[in-house]
Amino acid sequence: MTPGAQQALRRTMEIYANTTRFCFACNQSNKIIEPIQSRCAILRFGRVSDEQLLRRLVEICKAENVEYSDEGLAAIVFTAEGDMRQAINNLQSTWTGQGFVNADNVFKVCDQPHPMAIHEILKACYEARLDDSLDKLDEIWSLGYSSLDIVTTMFRVVKTMDVLPESIKLEYIREIGWTHMKTLEGVSTLLQLSGLVSRLAKQSMDPKLFLQK
Repeated sequence: MTPGAQQALRRTMEIYANTTRFCFACNQSNKIIEPIQSRCAILRFGRVSDEQLLRRLVEICKAENVEYSDEGLAAIVFTAEGDMRQAINNLQSTWTGQGFVNADNVFKVCDQPHPMAIHEILKACYEARLDDSLDKLDEIWSLGYSSLDIVTTMFRVVKTMDVLPESIKLEYIREIGWTHMKTLEGVSTLLQLSGLVSRLAKQSMDPKLFLQK
């Protein structure tokens, strides 16, 4: 709701406060104007766990006779990020548009880079295979995904990569975070992403390679 609409709602709340109870649901409470917040009891809920999401999705699929694969439901859980509403919307969109819920169809409908492709980039960086990681980045970029989509998926994937030592994972998250900030500021070019991949690969390279002879 726009601030103007919220101001109008505030007046409605004042008039009918004795006979009506208002309940609001939002993802970001800071977008609710202060006058409305001061008239409400604020209850904050944490994100839904992946296990709870998956359990509910299976129940919905059985009730609605939705054909799915385990990889497809895992992809929906990945894209939902703890948001049950988003998970159900993605499930419905994939089933309605594609007729079968599998990983490829889910990422096609959600228009996000496939996590396995991003995983290959990060793995190549960890193994100091810079050329391979840049080639894979070029492939994903040529599919038309935005810089923000790629960076966001990188952040989600790197948190789940058990092959990465904790120290390396923290460095990767730091570098991805800086690039995410630059992307939001408008620097959303392939060069920006290539620089990120190069810095990630540098973490695993032999320092002697950078010494001047």
